[in-house]
Amino acid sequence: MKNRLSVFAALCALVCLIAASEQVISGCREGLRLCVELILPSLFPFFVVSGLLVRLGFPQRLGRLLGPGAGKLFHVSGCGVSALFIGLCGGYPLGAAYLADLMRDGAISKEEGGHLLSFCNNSGPAFIIGAVGIGVFASVKIGLLLYSVHILAAMLTGFLLRGRSRPFSSQEISPLPSSGLAEALPEAVRSAVLAILNVCGFVTCFSVLTGLLDADGWFSLLSGFLSARLGTELHWCRALLTGFWELGGGIGALRGLGASPRNLALAAGILGWGGISVHFQTLAMLADLDVNSAPHTAGRLLSAIFSSLLAWLLSPLL
Repeated sequence: MKNRLSVFAALCALVCLIAASEQVISGCREGLRLCVELILPSLFPFFVVSGLLVRLGFPQRLGRLLGPGAGKLFHVSGCGVSALFIGLCGGYPLGAAYLADLMRDGAISKEEGGHLLSFCNNSGPAFIIGAVGIGVFASVKIGLLLYSVHILAAMLTGFLLRGRSRPFSSQEISPLPSSGLAEALPEAVRSAVLAILNVCGFVTCFSVLTGLLDADGWFSLLSGFLSARLGTELHWCRALLTGFWELGGGIGALRGLGASPRNLALAAGILGWGGISVHFQTLAMLADLDVNSAPHTAGRLLSAIFSSLLAWLLSPLL
């Protein structure tokens, strides 16, 4: 039955592609533009560096330093919590890609990796401060506030969900890799190329999907319904729906909204959730690993809630 529904959905998608070819082409162009102008410059260098750090033993070195504190706060090893640092510096889905590398290299177990997914796959400062703070609200201060909120929400999520996992001792850290820079750099670049292709593929796919939903009037219909029920402006509801599907599109839909507590809470929530596109990007990073992705979904939902509440409460400080 499940397979039949999947086939039916694929056939419906094919019909939509044929019937709305102009919107499909426009959505594809927008997705590719987003990849060239934002995704490649902001993510690819971080993918290379993170892969290099894994292969040169950075997680194990940092793990020996952070092990005791990480165990108490998040019930994870110091080696594993290094993914939180990488994810918050690089952005979606770098945290997931970094965790996948750690699991493949045996630095952490798949059980710990699944738990870490709940709070270590986050948006980065380049996107939050640059694209959201400056690009949407024309304010570096707002970008810094949203980034601070994002960090706090990730840490609160990790702390809250620590009861779902047994404590992972820092003694579980694997030995340091023996590979040098000449051996590690080519592997890191090859891995980064595959990862960025996955990301760009999903971004383009969801840009097309958003274009199709918009062309068929679904976004306008749902936006109007939510606007009437919630008592908010149509523009706000459209950004909410777009951000549910795709992060970049949702942030772009915020343009024109003022820096009110409600609008900042929406921006923070979109950043915390990441969009369905990011969830699929994460699955692609873990495709060859038998890891439960449910903690990632739960973590992103909690992060969105915490981010929205914190942004609402702290925005008056600006």
